[in-house]
Amino acid sequence: MDNCRPSSYPRRILLAVTGLSPQVVTETLHALAVGNDDPFVPTEIHLITTGEGAERARLALLSDKPGWFHRLRKDFDLPEITFDAEHVHVLRDVGGHSLADIRSPADNLACADFITEKVRELSADPDSALHVSIAGGRKTMGFFLGYALSLFGRPQDRLSHVLVSEPFENSWDFFYPTPYENIIETSAKKLVDTRDARLSLADIPFVALRHGLPTALLDGSARFEQTVSAARAALGPASLEVDLISRTVRAAGRSFQLPPADLALLTVFARRAMKDQPALPAPPKDVADPEWSERYLKELRTICGPLGDRDATEHSLHRGMDGHYFSMRLSKLRRRLKRELDIAAGPYLIDDGGSKPHRYKLALQADTVRIVDSRRMASLR
Repeated sequence: MDNCRPSSYPRRILLAVTGLSPQVVTETLHALAVGNDDPFVPTEIHLITTGEGAERARLALLSDKPGWFHRLRKDFDLPEITFDAEHVHVLRDVGGHSLADIRSPADNLACADFITEKVRELSADPDSALHVSIAGGRKTMGFFLGYALSLFGRPQDRLSHVLVSEPFENSWDFFYPTPYENIIETSAKKLVDTRDARLSLADIPFVALRHGLPTALLDGSARFEQTVSAARAALGPASLEVDLISRTVRAAGRSFQLPPADLALLTVFARRAMKDQPALPAPPKDVADPEWSERYLKELRTICGPLGDRDATEHSLHRGMDGHYFSMRLSKLRRRLKRELDIAAGPYLIDDGGSKPHRYKLALQADTVRIVDSRRMASLR
């Protein structure tokens, strides 16, 4: 599978929103599968629409006659494409009732949640390539669909708007350029032949934010506001809270626990960042450094408390911390932060300055770091 060629994916999905014009589906399908140098023939089509839009799609596209979806496949000898009434997803309000239209802020929010969850669901399969069309429906539907793709989209996914040449645009009788004579009346009461129509697909670049989202949102259900908030937190200004009471780190909109040994090292650097202190050199490679040992053990004792099991660490470091121990602890801390924060981990990793001799620090502004200390049961800042 090639990210640059969505057509190479075994599962190819066309997802569109429509209102009262189901023609968007056949127009987009024609542009993708027929009028394209690298045809993208969907293996399935999903449609998000209102209650009335679903009825129009059923009558115009999926009926025996006129059945424009089936006619298009037959006219251009396209392979089987899964698209039936079960693939027409009707927007629901908060009470689960079918939405006839989007008229209120509550309807708007329900629409956003519905579309966000559908895009999350369809983009969860790594073997799928998703082509999203925002040509139909109300403007808010197209906006939410494009926004949802930005939140969940992958390199192989595409976003587009199909364009129809004049005078065929806005004609109810136009569904796609037929390969035979088909005379229809336009909205301006002119007779035209659909063979003369031209379709073009305007690709719309989008910024993919998927890697900034927590795994729980990617794997579970996703609401629009919740997903946007998570993306903002992950991609916004960095801030760090180290809670020594619960052994929890809060960063990039996520919250996770660290083992005491890792949390102690992070706290050493977090506390220095809060005080805007300079970067530290690592302990010498084969020489025990008592100052580094005391710095680290002080935080570990606070985290574990008087009854905590830290005898092995105290014994290992009773003469001091050497460079090997420091490097081992630092590597473990970096791995855990990368695993928890993924692409958002960068600002929270202990920085080594980039050149030798390395000096280490947490490169965050003092006012963006907070430590909740068990001794005071309150923030130190």
